[in-house]
Amino acid sequence: MGFYDYTVPAPKGAEVKMSEYEGKVVMVVNTATGCGFTPQYKDIESMYEKYHDRGLEIVDIPCNQFRDQAPGTDEEIHTFCQLHYNTMFPQMKKSDVNGENELPLYTYLKSQQGFKGFGKGPKALMMSAMLKTIDKDYKNNPDIKWNFTKFIVDKNGNVVARFEPTENMKDVEACVEKLL
Repeated sequence: MGFYDYTVPAPKGAEVKMSEYEGKVVMVVNTATGCGFTPQYKDIESMYEKYHDRGLEIVDIPCNQFRDQAPGTDEEIHTFCQLHYNTMFPQMKKSDVNGENELPLYTYLKSQQGFKGFGKGPKALMMSAMLKTIDKDYKNNPDIKWNFTKFIVDKNGNVVARFEPTENMKDVEACVEKLL
């Protein structure tokens, strides 16, 4: 199976087919409203506004698996994002991205782009130190490590990049722009 064969649940019960995004560049991102990385919503919205007409789609999947940082209902999360970050891109139903209840899409994404590290800098060091207390072997598995991990899918459905939340959003934007 490939990227276009998967679906994700929308907040009101419908399924969103990834095949609807054929021919477009897609960013799939697990998000949270109460995380230190939550301000990345601003950058993601800015990219959406800048590149949507050129073919960028955002698949925003709220996830509460990382220290309960996405509390509330789907509607409450959506309202928070609109009020604080003026988000226009659609949000999916709050879902798991790791473990026995993870979305099959995430099983696929992680199989295509595994964890390669947090990069350098204070945020990277902080994430590494924190994760060592949770999972000493975190570096050796493809699991999503935290909120705001981004997968970039090209116009042909290939998962071409994975950006950890500690990576510079300018690098994410450069990757997207190159693919458009």
